[in-house]
Amino acid sequence: MLVLIGGILLVIIGIWAMLARKNIIRIVIGFSIVDTGIHLIIVAVGYIQNATAPIIDSAVPFEKTATDGIKLASKVVDPVPSALVLTAIVIGLAVTALLLSFTIRLFKVNGSLNIDDYEELKW
Repeated sequence: MLVLIGGILLVIIGIWAMLARKNIIRIVIGFSIVDTGIHLIIVAVGYIQNATAPIIDSAVPFEKTATDGIKLASKVVDPVPSALVLTAIVIGLAVTALLLSFTIRLFKVNGSLNIDDYEELKW
């Protein structure tokens, strides 16, 4: 529960950083904070208390049932949220690198990182 609350707080802080700041670098940092908060939320949603890792060995006992065949007797954590978070971390890193390369290019062209100086680029 603490991880879920922390993730929600990070998303709120990151959105505030993206909307309240005028510096492009700080906006990119706010995006990264939102990205990290979303990762924490996904991990917290996929967490099962007192469950084991999804590795079938002696720590995960089986029960034989007449109707279901073999059934896991204990809870096993679903590995899909963890795999999604690992993939999202890589994608978030690539997007952050792309945003920073755009920021460097904007600074080289106009010499400023203040978003108000780019009125010709706004619609």
